[in-house]
Amino acid sequence: MAQKEEAAAATEAASQNGEDLENLDDPEKLKELIELPPFEIVTGERLPANFFKFQFRNVEYSSGRNKTFLCYVVEAQGKGGQVQASRGYLEDEHAAAHAEEAFFNTILPAFDPALRYNVTWYVSSSPCAACADRIIKTLSKTKNLRLLILVGRLFMWEELEIQDALKKLKEAGCKLRIMKPQDFEYVWQNFVEQEEGESKAFQPWEDIQENFLYYEEKLADILK
Repeated sequence: MAQKEEAAAATEAASQNGEDLENLDDPEKLKELIELPPFEIVTGERLPANFFKFQFRNVEYSSGRNKTFLCYVVEAQGKGGQVQASRGYLEDEHAAAHAEEAFFNTILPAFDPALRYNVTWYVSSSPCAACADRIIKTLSKTKNLRLLILVGRLFMWEELEIQDALKKLKEAGCKLRIMKPQDFEYVWQNFVEQEEGESKAFQPWEDIQENFLYYEEKLADILK
């Protein structure tokens, strides 16, 4: 009876997450599917400090970093010069949509033609090819949108598909650059929860400048 209940729970979890429903007799597969949460996009104003320290770290090999964290600043300016500003962050968690796509689905699902939008993203890693395509399509049909993307790391930059996607982003008018140490500090101060008893000052990791220069060189080679 218990085994049937576990199988039913796994079937439900698999269905919600788009998983293959085969091999549910495997105990390890059952456990994995039951524990896998439904698709969701996490949003908020400030992300936990430990998430920032791990996910945004600009390491060369991003083992275990299978999420995307996107911190955003949106400035909408009217004809009279008034600016409406908002900020927050998105995190994709077993998500049907990546954080970049979720931004346009949830944060800015529509654009007022009477406003000019200046949007800045601080992202843990650069977009995949599919997300780059969504960004390009949005920019092409939204002439009053300016987008600057600052990334901590380059996602699978050796792949030709990714390199082509980054080039097309540039051609579409998207400004793309690698996060400098000062940018990480800005995210720390403006988007990260300050834990009680912890120093509020940003503590850069040892190779932050070295890794910034590494990724800056790779991006320059791709976009030249």
